[in-house]
Amino acid sequence: MEPLVSVCIPAYNNAAYIKETIDSILGQTYSNLELVICDDRSKDDTVKVIEAIKDDRIKLFQNEKNLGMSGNWNHCLSKCSGEFIKLICADDMLAPDCLKKEVQALIDHPSAVLAESDTRLFDLNGKPKGFYKRYKTSGLTDGKKIARAGLFVKNYFGAPLANTFRKSSLKKAGGFDSWYTYILDYDFWVKLACMGDVYIIHEPLNYFRVRNDSNTGEVMAGDKTDDYVKEHIHLLKKYREELQLSKADMRRSVRIRKLRNFAAGVYLKIFVK
Repeated sequence: MEPLVSVCIPAYNNAAYIKETIDSILGQTYSNLELVICDDRSKDDTVKVIEAIKDDRIKLFQNEKNLGMSGNWNHCLSKCSGEFIKLICADDMLAPDCLKKEVQALIDHPSAVLAESDTRLFDLNGKPKGFYKRYKTSGLTDGKKIARAGLFVKNYFGAPLANTFRKSSLKKAGGFDSWYTYILDYDFWVKLACMGDVYIIHEPLNYFRVRNDSNTGEVMAGDKTDDYVKEHIHLLKKYREELQLSKADMRRSVRIRKLRNFAAGVYLKIFVK
């Protein structure tokens, strides 16, 4: 019997794309799953779109009040019953064999706290926009090694949809840190990675929709880069001892983060409409 997997979608005003997201989850080759959706008081037809999809695996929760991003993400996690969990934003998608491969990696490798795969990027019209790859190794790699290396190169963990994790690890980690506005997922992956190994699958098993109006897009292409950098500094201080970061390391990481934000902003303005 396959262990139960909880896929959760924190939804807010996603009527235009959430059906594609749901279809990609219900169409997984891994069958023993529940789809937990928490709607954060959407003002569009998100709930109607969800209710029109008839599948017993869908568990829809409508928040009594708007909880915000971190609140709704944690609310979703609290509703999960599965041994393994994947959180996916309501405009992204999974390849049909994503869960099967990532869950099997966690089953086969007890030391792994995360299983993750490469990401294929698309724009709002479904046009391919490139790839986002995980850390350079394949298979098991020490999580702290990946977390530390990412501070000087890029966030190797990527968006939430790229990662599947154990519910037991979630209980130890305690969920997403509500202090953050923009990088709460990055903080969460670093926290988990510091607890064990990460299993890396170099296949594009998930599809991320690149948008100028998303949380990430507003930071990279907008005027909120300073806020993002402040959160990055907070993250560095939070994991300074665990990842053995010197003051020079921290200054270098901030410089690299600013440069990558600038480059990402240029990319979004030129290539994403």
